[in-house]
Amino acid sequence: MAPSQISRRTLGLLLLLAAAAVAASPAAADDVVALTEADFEKEVGQDRAALVEFYAPWCGHCKKLAPEYEKLGASFKKAKSVLIAKVDCDEHKSVCSKYGVSGYPTIQWFPKGSLEPKKYEGQRSVEALAEFVNGEAGTNVKIAAVPSSVVVLTPETFDSIVLDETKDVLVEFYAPWCGHCKHLAPVYEKLASVFKQDEGVVIANLDADKHTDLAEKYGVSGFPTLKFFPKGNKAGEDYDGGRDLDDFVKFINEKCGTSRDSKGQLSSEAGLVESLNPLVKEFISAADDKRKEVLSKMEEDVAKLSGSAAKHGKIYVTAAKKIIDKGSDYTKKETERLQRMLEKSISPAKADEFIVKKNILSSFSS
Repeated sequence: MAPSQISRRTLGLLLLLAAAAVAASPAAADDVVALTEADFEKEVGQDRAALVEFYAPWCGHCKKLAPEYEKLGASFKKAKSVLIAKVDCDEHKSVCSKYGVSGYPTIQWFPKGSLEPKKYEGQRSVEALAEFVNGEAGTNVKIAAVPSSVVVLTPETFDSIVLDETKDVLVEFYAPWCGHCKHLAPVYEKLASVFKQDEGVVIANLDADKHTDLAEKYGVSGFPTLKFFPKGNKAGEDYDGGRDLDDFVKFINEKCGTSRDSKGQLSSEAGLVESLNPLVKEFISAADDKRKEVLSKMEEDVAKLSGSAAKHGKIYVTAAKKIIDKGSDYTKKETERLQRMLEKSISPAKADEFIVKKNILSSFSS
C-alpha cells in the first residue's frame, strides 16, 4: 500500500505544479502579453519574433489603437513563432528608454533571437498590422473574429430590449457609411465589454440607415446619435457627453449606479450599501454580547432593500454573522483569502463576486 500511496501523492503534486506553470505563463492571462522590466528580455529576442507596442495609459492614440491591437493578439494567439506584446511606459520607463521610445504608441518588431528592433511605420488597423507581421514572420495568420458585446437591435427586438423597465440601455443610432460612427465603433465596443458583467446595463446599437422608421420615431437626424433609456424614463434622453471611453464609463456609472473603471474592473465602492453604514458602525463598536441585537436590526433593514442593494445587503448580514461566530479576526483572514483568489486566473464573474465581498468586509474593519 505504501508505494501506491506515495505514487498517488507524487502524481498529485506533479499535476498541481503543471497547473501552476500554465497559470503563470504570460500568454495564459491575455492575448496581448503585458511585459515588464523584469521579463522583457526573457520573452523578447528569444526563440520567437515579437511585435511590441510601447504605450502610455493616458495616451489618446494608444486608446484608439487598443481594440485593434487586441484583435491582433487574438488572431496570433496560436502562432507559436510570434509574440504580440505591450509595455506600459509609465510603469516601465527603463525598458522604453532603452529602446528609444519618445512618443506613444511606438510599435517595434523584434526578429527571432534579436533585441535590435525595427520600427513599424504602417497604418494602425488590425488588417495592416497582421499583414506586416505575416510578412516579417513568414506566417499566414487570418484575422480572428472577436465576439461583440454590443447588442445589435432590430425592429423586432427594439422594444423588448430598450423598453425593458429592468434595464438601463444606451443606444447608438448609426449609419454604416458614417465616418464618425466608424471612429466611435472601437470605443463603443470597449464600453460594452466593460459592462458586460452588469445584467442591468445594456450597450446597444441600431443601423438607423436601414431601419429609418425607428430613427424617425426617436428624432434621429444625424449620425451617430446616442440616446439613453434608463429604467425610469423609457421616452429616452439624449447623450451629449464626451466620446472617449472614460467619458462613457463615468456616465454609465453615474446613471446606473455601477462602479467600474475603463478596464471593466470593479472599484473599491462596488457593492457598498450606504444606508447600512450606521448599522455597520454600531456593530463594530458594540460589545460582543450586544452584536446579535445589531445584527437583527441589520437583517430588518436588508429585508426592505431591493435590486442589487438587496443582494449585497445579504453579504453584510453573512459577514456580521461570521464575525460573531469566529471573532473579529475573521474580517482580516477572509480579506486576505479573497485577495489570494483574485491573484489567480479566475472568471470575470468570480472576480466581481470576490471584489464586492472584499469591499463589504473592509467596511467592518474601518
